[in-house]
Amino acid sequence: MGSVRATRVRRLRIRRAVHRTTLAAVAIAAGGVYLAAWKHVTLVVEGRPEAVRTLSSNVGQLLAGEGITLDAGDLVQPPPGTPLSDGMTIVVDRDGAFDVRIDERGVGVWVTEPVGPFAKLATQPTEDLSSVGWSLEPSRVLGARVVVMGKERGVLTNATTVRELLSAMGIQLDDRDRVRPSPSTPLHPFMRIRYVDVDVAVRHVRREIPPAVVTVHTHALPPGEVRLERRGEPGVLLEAYRVRRVDGRVVARDLLWRRVLQPAVPARRLVGAEENPTHGTQVGEASWYHAPGTGFTAAHPWLPFGTVVTVTNLDDGRRVTVTINDRGPFGGRIIDLSEEAFAAIAPLGQGVARVRLAW
Repeated sequence: MGSVRATRVRRLRIRRAVHRTTLAAVAIAAGGVYLAAWKHVTLVVEGRPEAVRTLSSNVGQLLAGEGITLDAGDLVQPPPGTPLSDGMTIVVDRDGAFDVRIDERGVGVWVTEPVGPFAKLATQPTEDLSSVGWSLEPSRVLGARVVVMGKERGVLTNATTVRELLSAMGIQLDDRDRVRPSPSTPLHPFMRIRYVDVDVAVRHVRREIPPAVVTVHTHALPPGEVRLERRGEPGVLLEAYRVRRVDGRVVARDLLWRRVLQPAVPARRLVGAEENPTHGTQVGEASWYHAPGTGFTAAHPWLPFGTVVTVTNLDDGRRVTVTINDRGPFGGRIIDLSEEAFAAIAPLGQGVARVRLAW
């Protein structure tokens, strides 16, 4: 009998121990679920970031629990129906009072331009975020000064490096951009960052080539009579430039090449000649260039190669005779003389001379 009673007592004790263990396990599991339900998020309202611990399941519930009523013009990022997750950032922008950029999930690095009294936090190094009683967990929040496109502004952010801050502001860096301090530099409160956007691109420009006027002296007309035989038609010139911009301002523009897409058709007029044989004339500006080869040669837009042309400086009457062996110029001047030929009628430093061509 004694051994039977002892066995029953032991069984009873075992059952009680198992029951207590089960209850403890259930309590621990329930506690774990309860703790897991808590989420730590950052709420930014009117430029003021604040860490919030919540059991809300979505953004709308969180805002309601914080007593935030939304008006028609308010913008919430992410939208109120978005499920909450630990580490999320929720931003309430009232009437576009400040700018804020966060990723599509509402999680990660953010930046905002504070307004009102909160703007002081980004401009006055004597004041610390903790001095106004803000909780800085789960993310660190600091003020910084950022110079973009030559304009300086204060921001609040949870970024940890210069690169993260600029990325949150929508700035994607490339190898040509200049950033001081360097993008990998850790942020510290009230740091001043300068970003200079440097852009180099090739720009194509279409220009009109004005038509020249060719005068032909002929015995077919009475002396001195003028008749327009053909109207001129403008041509099309394509130019490629390498353009360098710094903060949107053009600082360099280099011509890469020119290409005639459509040659200009010169106007042709007939003038009754007295004694001279039939020939052509043209009046306009002449320039000089480093011509291929040496000698008294010139480039003309359309005269046949080998044409012998007399070039007269209209300012002093000096003349030179050249042979056409190249094409150009395009865009207004009527002839490009070789260095030797131009020097015979005007100083090279003058660059351009007004001339009459005769052939």
